[in-house]
Amino acid sequence: MSTPSSENPAGYSIEEGNAASRNAYGWAKKTFANRTGLPGEPAQDLDGGFSNEIRFGAERLGISSDGIGTKIEVAERLNRYDTLGYDLIAMTADDLIAAGFVPTNLSNIIDVNHLDYGVVDQMMRGLHDAANFAKVAITGGEIAELGNRIGGWPGAAMNFNWCSTAIGVLHPSLAQPLSGKTAQAGHAVVALRSPSFRSNGYSLARKTLQKLFGDHWHEAPYDGPDAAQFPTWGDAMLAPSLIYSPGIAALLDAGLPLHGVAHITGGGVADNFQRVLKNGLGALLDNLFEPLPAMQRLCEAGGISPETAYLYWNMGTGMLVVTEAASAAAVVAVLQASGYDAQVAGHLTAEPGVTLRVGALELKYA
Repeated sequence: MSTPSSENPAGYSIEEGNAASRNAYGWAKKTFANRTGLPGEPAQDLDGGFSNEIRFGAERLGISSDGIGTKIEVAERLNRYDTLGYDLIAMTADDLIAAGFVPTNLSNIIDVNHLDYGVVDQMMRGLHDAANFAKVAITGGEIAELGNRIGGWPGAAMNFNWCSTAIGVLHPSLAQPLSGKTAQAGHAVVALRSPSFRSNGYSLARKTLQKLFGDHWHEAPYDGPDAAQFPTWGDAMLAPSLIYSPGIAALLDAGLPLHGVAHITGGGVADNFQRVLKNGLGALLDNLFEPLPAMQRLCEAGGISPETAYLYWNMGTGMLVVTEAASAAAVVAVLQASGYDAQVAGHLTAEPGVTLRVGALELKYA
């Protein structure tokens, strides 16, 4: 049995980040009373979730904000920007659908050092394509030129940061948002495969690649078994995020019972899944998808332990869905019919904590 260590190879602390987020949300909650009984009243029962609820009379909307993060540097290095829109929408749309809110609209802001029309055109073309995939309307935006306040890859045509806020409407089959509070021990957990790093874990990945290949690591030949698809390490790292919201919406459309959904982003499988484990429940996940070849190669070449990799990366699993055991096969079938790789990955337990069985290892997260 192996227990995750407290090492910090990525250069930042997940624990400190979680603490700062809890503190920030604590201050935010002190403003909720400003809208009590008024349009835009926030929900009080989704603490720790992936998005929050605001109410306009009988209408219940979800709201989520996020950005692409340091994956932007990979695009700057390759001078290729037309896939980042999938990352931007995935980060907010999939946070919304995790609570049962079907994404509807998105507003985005691009902060740049100086404006490059061609780069912005590529970015927005990709955002258009991703929005069409997710059935989302882009209804607001802003471009701000901030000079040397914005940095990045020195050779880039434009350095920038890109964030968005999305809203969605609670699926009509749900009386309340999905939060995990109706889950029970014995419920099945279905995993959806992630074909990329998504938009998380890039600090550790870039640090490792820099150590292995130097400043121009993005040009280094990639030698994984999927090298025909990704000639260089830059290509492998730029692979776009898959947007899961249409697949989860299809499950709700089919009337299948969902008791919790976790979007696997920064913090890995266990940290994110624990956000929907209520009432002292835990989970045993012993049939997760295999880590991506690029992740396996980084672990081998960079000496990254499985404990660390599963702490910072999704390791091939982008979303986890809690359903009743009798419905697990139907959930998998609907997701596969919607174009997603899905499989039963484990079950909930009466004992708290998340246990991952990966190969010969057993990783426990309290």
